[in-house]
Amino acid sequence: MVMKGLCAALVALLPTLSQAVTPTLKPVTEAEAAVLAQRVKEATRHAWQGYKQYAWGHDALKPLSKKPHDWYAKSLLMTPVDALDTLILMGLKEEADEARELIASQLSFDHDMPVQNFEITIRLLGGLLSAYQLTGDARLLAKAEDLGQRLLPVFESPTGLPYTHVNLRTGKVSGKVSNPAETGTLVLEFGLLSQLTGNSVYFDKAKRALVQTYRRASPQGLVGSAINVETGKWERTDAHIGGGIDSYYEYLYKCWRLFGDKDCKAMWDHSIAGVNKVLGEEVKSGFWYGHADMNTGKRLKSQYGALDAFMPALLALGGDLPRARKLQESGLAMWRLHGIEPEAMDYKTMKLLSPEYALRPEIIESAYYLHHYTGDARYRAMGREFFEDFVRHTRTEAGFAALKDVRTKAKEDSMESFVFAETFKYFYLLFAPKSTLDFDAVTFNTEAHPMRLPAPKR
Repeated sequence: MVMKGLCAALVALLPTLSQAVTPTLKPVTEAEAAVLAQRVKEATRHAWQGYKQYAWGHDALKPLSKKPHDWYAKSLLMTPVDALDTLILMGLKEEADEARELIASQLSFDHDMPVQNFEITIRLLGGLLSAYQLTGDARLLAKAEDLGQRLLPVFESPTGLPYTHVNLRTGKVSGKVSNPAETGTLVLEFGLLSQLTGNSVYFDKAKRALVQTYRRASPQGLVGSAINVETGKWERTDAHIGGGIDSYYEYLYKCWRLFGDKDCKAMWDHSIAGVNKVLGEEVKSGFWYGHADMNTGKRLKSQYGALDAFMPALLALGGDLPRARKLQESGLAMWRLHGIEPEAMDYKTMKLLSPEYALRPEIIESAYYLHHYTGDARYRAMGREFFEDFVRHTRTEAGFAALKDVRTKAKEDSMESFVFAETFKYFYLLFAPKSTLDFDAVTFNTEAHPMRLPAPKR
């Protein structure tokens, strides 16, 4: 009986003991950061060579079966376009040149097939524009303009909110139930296209979609998770900062940062105050953002995950470093639960809700932004832990594979293009010298493609 009681007491102590032995973050020296940057570059080259060997000319590589994967009936070169600016920033000239020539010679949007406007915009339109600004290759801008024209029909709804899909050849639209991320995450890409081509139609339509989304927010600036683009009515009023909403808030601020648009700044100021008040929550496990009804403010779920982990970066960008720091510490705790972050968990119980890991970049993005704004070596130390876990658990012979379950580390046959556009880029920029990219001169789109206003014409 005594032994039983002793065992029970030890079991009860386990959570406390595990917290007590949680590894601290050892500072990263400049010399070590240089080594880590080189390791990130090598990991990127490894993944690129796998793509080149087994999936060249296709959208993506399946890293376990070593087979190509395309999103639609025809390849849109998702990985080369998403990867190009990362390869350039890393100084991987040979890889960047071969990607650019493949895109310039083979990428065509003249296909009779419907595509998802949001993903095509952030990955392909954003990638082409950023690569054009880094290289000056006019062929990339021409492809971006061709794509922009083909995407414009999505905005022809009664409300100006975009349909989710459009046929690239016929312009036929479909998908009338959307979400704020898809309706409000277009203004950077379409706006930069307007700046570079002198055609204001792109910015005007994308900004209208952003404004129309905001106009349907609650009095506290919260938006729901599903909206009908034809009626403008909310179909789901679950408010949060995760997937389906996340980048809407991001683009309110970034529209102001990139274009100096005062409407966007006013919408951001109102919205972030409501988000902080209604969704932010301090509990025993830390500071988090959960789910609530957009109209009543009633809390619905204590859910947070890999996609929500972009928020410290956005808070830091908007000048709220105290909240950004606290939230990043929560993200670190989420990562350390199983040595790599889950797609979603309940932050009150610290139990997993969705156990997969899709090679997501958001927590690394936040470490990069916080390191930039604070200079605190703690964020590079976080990045080292994230990178070492990432490589240990996801590297394969041909690239890097998503995980089906962070508890078992069982791999999934998937390596999405954002691993090049975002994950590797943010890892690299976190460790590389600040001179690698002038942070203050660019605004990253939600796919981490750096954008800058063109110099005024004389």
